[in-house]
Amino acid sequence: MASLVKSTVVHAPVEKVYGYLDDPAHLPEIWPSLFEITDVHLLPNGGHSNHWKYKMAGIRLEGTSEDVEHIANERIVSKTKGGTDSTQTWMVEPEGGDTKVTFKVDYVVPVPVLGKLAEAAIVKLNDHEGDTIMANLKTVMETA
Repeated sequence: MASLVKSTVVHAPVEKVYGYLDDPAHLPEIWPSLFEITDVHLLPNGGHSNHWKYKMAGIRLEGTSEDVEHIANERIVSKTKGGTDSTQTWMVEPEGGDTKVTFKVDYVVPVPVLGKLAEAAIVKLNDHEGDTIMANLKTVMETA
């Protein structure tokens, strides 16, 4: 299992940042390889479920996601199943008038699909993409 952790400080209030992240339809706006979110449904815990489509090293993957933990203005934990299984956690916390955002992903590289030699390259690409996700989130939140 591979892991990724990225943090940034966004010059926006926690409520604004959390509100944006709480709508799965926004994620393709900031996540380059996540190209489609459909079938978004509200769950009893206040979170969402959805169907996603994603490209990992040019290989199209798709599956479902469900928020298993949803604490308003603090944390969203989603479990994905399908082309790759993962646990994704978004955490937001106030930092002065700004918001510290931490994004953590534990994921399985689909080795049978991509091959064992590609695994290290995928992890490196995903690390770079994590930087891009955080930079895009910062831009969207600070210019909206």
